Amino acid sequence: MNLSCQKHLFSLEEGTHYINCATMAPNLKSVEEAGIQGILRKSQPQYITSQSFFETTEPVKEAYSTLINCPEPQRIVILPSSSYGMAIVAKNLYRKPNLQAGQEIVMVSEEFPSDVYAWEEVCADKGLVMKVVSPPEGLENRGKIWNGRLLEAITTNTCLVVVSPTHWADGTSFDTEIIGKQCRSVGALLVLDGTQSIGAMPFDVQKVQPDAIINPGYKWLLGPYSAGVAYFGAYFDEGTPLERNWINRVGSEDFKNLINYQTQYRSMADRYNMGEKSNFILNPMLAAALSQINTWGVDSINQYCDELLKEPLKLLQEKGYWVDEKPYRSSHLVGIRIPPKADYLTIQKALQERKVFVSFRGEAIRLAPHVYNDANDIDVLMDGLLKGI
Repeated sequence: MNLSCQKHLFSLEEGTHYINCATMAPNLKSVEEAGIQGILRKSQPQYITSQSFFETTEPVKEAYSTLINCPEPQRIVILPSSSYGMAIVAKNLYRKPNLQAGQEIVMVSEEFPSDVYAWEEVCADKGLVMKVVSPPEGLENRGKIWNGRLLEAITTNTCLVVVSPTHWADGTSFDTEIIGKQCRSVGALLVLDGTQSIGAMPFDVQKVQPDAIINPGYKWLLGPYSAGVAYFGAYFDEGTPLERNWINRVGSEDFKNLINYQTQYRSMADRYNMGEKSNFILNPMLAAALSQINTWGVDSINQYCDELLKEPLKLLQEKGYWVDEKPYRSSHLVGIRIPPKADYLTIQKALQERKVFVSFRGEAIRLAPHVYNDANDIDVLMDGLLKGI
């Protein structure tokens, strides 16, 4: 599908230029409506049945399975946050055969904090080592060199690799298919933070074969805050959940027998769902968002963002801005760096005056468009970036 601008499906304020989906997506009107209907449903609790506690999760699991090409929706669970999902992985890293002191958890530098803090306790308990792979000091071939360094860091001493397909701060793309092959060759687990990639760039779980994907919903999945999903592969099938709640047990649909306590968990990844996974407001919102993404098609979203920025990025490079080259940067999240003699604060002010919303992360200005952006948004962005130098 060749997409045109979809701004009419959102409720964005006229006169603003929101190019910042990497921070938080605006709600689709359909997602708004799903949330309102969810609130109203709770106002009539007499119509909420025992089956209702299960039927809100299935559309989310089915839609996300479609999004990542997973044939088993039972591997998809409902989570509230990245930190929750990473905590599940950390808790189950102990189960890895032959895990021993001195082995390494590999990740790239300046990862999102929730991807880093999860390993502090397990490293202290088991004597594991955090191995952080830094980018080159120079900007020439930055993404290519960083990808190469990451692959070299994955050795027979690696027990776990944690990486985001798209780096949250500057949009560097990491080749997860090649990383997955390297992990399997040395017996390391691969855990992906899909926050800044899945939903906006093509991804196939069967090609990459990660052991887990952690994916908050409020950015590129276009869902609400505190609603996310995760994929857990076969390694986690017999693992220990973060919570020991009632709804993740076999037979939990039968409310009259809940007092007959059950030790057996539901199949595959279902043991890892958060408590109160049945959220009657957030789940329908996330399901509506995922459904719309699948209707558009991720390839089409990615192509739309690529076309929107293609010529403007070339112009910025001509004017002295640094932009990494493909395939080592993403199309939907691009970190640009200002010319050497330009003033950072002047550029910030120029964008603020024009009501252009982007993020400043480290040394990069992060551009994160979506299908609600149009050429006018980008023209105003460019005016601010160029006036600022």
